[in-house]
Amino acid sequence: MNLKGRLIAMNFLQFFIWGSWLLTIGAYWFQNKQWSGTDFGAIFSTMGLASLFMPAIAGIIADRWINAERLYGIFHIAGAVLLSTLPAINNPDTFFWVVLVTMMFYMPTIALAITVAYSSMKKNGMDIIKDYPPVRVWGTIGFIVALWVVSLSGFETSPMQFYVAAAASLVLGLYAFTLPKCPPLARGHKKKLVEELGLNAFRLFKSSKMALFFIFAIFLGAALQLTNAYGDTFLHDFADIPEYKDLIAVRYPAIIMSVSQISETLFILTIPFFLKKFGIKKVMLISMVAWVLRFGLFGIGNPAEGLWMIILSCIIYGMAFDFFNISGSLFVETQSTPDIRASAQGLFMMMTNGFGAFLGSRISGIVIDKYFKLESGAFDWPGIWFAFAGYALVVTILFAILFRHKHVPEETAAVSH
Repeated sequence: MNLKGRLIAMNFLQFFIWGSWLLTIGAYWFQNKQWSGTDFGAIFSTMGLASLFMPAIAGIIADRWINAERLYGIFHIAGAVLLSTLPAINNPDTFFWVVLVTMMFYMPTIALAITVAYSSMKKNGMDIIKDYPPVRVWGTIGFIVALWVVSLSGFETSPMQFYVAAAASLVLGLYAFTLPKCPPLARGHKKKLVEELGLNAFRLFKSSKMALFFIFAIFLGAALQLTNAYGDTFLHDFADIPEYKDLIAVRYPAIIMSVSQISETLFILTIPFFLKKFGIKKVMLISMVAWVLRFGLFGIGNPAEGLWMIILSCIIYGMAFDFFNISGSLFVETQSTPDIRASAQGLFMMMTNGFGAFLGSRISGIVIDKYFKLESGAFDWPGIWFAFAGYALVVTILFAILFRHKHVPEETAAVSH
């Protein structure tokens, strides 16, 4: 197999692991275990907690002591062991700690996979800007395939989803040791701890514009977790209503939710046009309006005559996710000096996948338990989704008023080259 094929296999398995359980763990939690929303919010916060520090630590290890591909393999093998223990856990507190440690091993592998790909492609004289996106898109395909496998196998509410993820993680962990060697390149080079951990990028907060941007990155990072956490179990709950229980969307919710990832792969191709035409601020505003529509359509949709609203919501997700994450990353690039660009991107990810994911998961779980549970014990899903839509609308209005940035087409063009 040539290098591109080997990297495609790596990316496919990388996100197949995540797709095997990320969107369906809510169904397992609420439909199978019937544990609380507050405890579930804690489970989803583990990704945020792990993202705050583990990617930086793994980066230091890979830079100084261990080949990146070997560390990548070790982390996935450890993740496989941990994932395989989840079905035997019958206590939400223990479940939290095991998932947290699992995420401490998994989250750094996202960055390590990029390191392995970039390093090996450069050594083989490949153009990263041209050749990497067609490789990376197979990660999203892997995520989609995992959703379909878990859904069609009837594992959405079953502990079997964790065994599927564990098997894929073990295969990838072993496969990683066959990948091109990526030896430590910083061995013998001394850096300050602040630089090692990427903390020098925090000087961007001296700019009020950048400080505001990162605050809104936290708000949008929180919004992302809401649909990841609750979308699948929302559709599963329609099974309690006789006229809906046999519908395809209720029997195979993960397949419906996979439309979101399919949309994501398509909208990413439109970003250059929108950025050139409207500029970064307007593109990010479009993303925020899309989040309002994403949640609002879930609030009024249903699996029967309202199925089109749920599918439209999933299509809109691609715009909501890509237009903030990709354009936000480009904005950070334009505002950073060369010496802190890598650290600045890490800071952006820390705000969205770290603080945003943590706060969105924890607070949403508490709020849902307190305000959106009916006397029967069921969830008030329209109320939940409309509350999330209201949250996104407030963020949108505040961003439009407070964030000031003038569109300079040449600035965006410079980043794309």
